[in-house]
Amino acid sequence: MFSVRIAGNIINEDILGSMEFGFKVTGSKIIVVLGHSKCGAVKGDCDHVEMGNLTALLSKIQPAVYDEKTETDNRHSGNDEFVEKGSAINIKETVQAIMERSPILKEMIETGAIGIVGGTHDITTGKVSFYDDTLMINNP
Repeated sequence: MFSVRIAGNIINEDILGSMEFGFKVTGSKIIVVLGHSKCGAVKGDCDHVEMGNLTALLSKIQPAVYDEKTETDNRHSGNDEFVEKGSAINIKETVQAIMERSPILKEMIETGAIGIVGGTHDITTGKVSFYDDTLMINNP
């Protein structure tokens, strides 16, 4: 197992480089983009928090929060449904961003050398739910 952890499941060059090392060099087999319920980073973005370096991190989550269109009222951290829906979109967009921004990982996924999936850990129940529409495992 090769673990890369960062608030908000964001992707940048450093994280992608670490992942490329973990999968191409050390032989890890599946990328799991795992968010969690009540995510503080998503809540911070919902409330447009600006604070030092956190501002740049939250700006990477912002597209997912904006892409959540079903909650039209109370688009803030106090609306649990809005936060959870924004978090799910963020996880799914992160899975896509990995494919788009890392030709190395994309090729490994497409050839079946590794797989990728997104999911959410419910911090209240401990249950992990995976998103079928993010699962990419190709058997060569």
